[in-house]
Amino acid sequence: MVTLSTGAMFTTTRHLFVIGVLALLASAPSFAAAAPSSSEATSDQGQGTESDDQAVAHQIELFRTAQVSLSRAIEIAERAHAGARTSDVSFDGGSPPVYRVRTFHDGQLWEHAVNAATGEIATDRLVSSLKELNAEDRTNIASLSGVEQQLSDAIRVAERATSGKAISGGLTRERGKLNFVVIVVSGLDLKQVILEPPRRKGH
Repeated sequence: MVTLSTGAMFTTTRHLFVIGVLALLASAPSFAAAAPSSSEATSDQGQGTESDDQAVAHQIELFRTAQVSLSRAIEIAERAHAGARTSDVSFDGGSPPVYRVRTFHDGQLWEHAVNAATGEIATDRLVSSLKELNAEDRTNIASLSGVEQQLSDAIRVAERATSGKAISGGLTRERGKLNFVVIVVSGLDLKQVILEPPRRKGH
């Protein structure tokens, strides 16, 4: 079981649901336009923040209706390749809503889209080899092999600690150490939980 280190951090915010929002914004079309004046830019920033808040609220609303939990989606994705471990997972409220789960196995990184209503794997594709990842991602995944716990363990701890349901999770590095970071929907809030897993003996 993942243990909360003294550096474990719990943060409540409405602006931490980065993964899902980025996925949403990435699908939006881009348009070339002249640079706005300072007053227009201020107005646009205000509208952008409001729009982002609405997008996040919509994603959370869809997430609340999901029949499949984040932990269950990880289990389903990992079963697709025996011995696979999950590096990150997030809810994507598209049509249909799915969990996007990235796992690594035998030097390869896979992405799975798990239907949030049925648990069926809609997509199972090879993303890249670990050699093709950037240095930070390679280091994080290599470090994950040195801990006994899984991301799913961290998710269960975060959900119990916040009395909520996890909507995304992944790996991060704090002061040179690998941590799990989990975003949980708790009541009307989004909470970020960072946990440092104990390393295996000899690592």
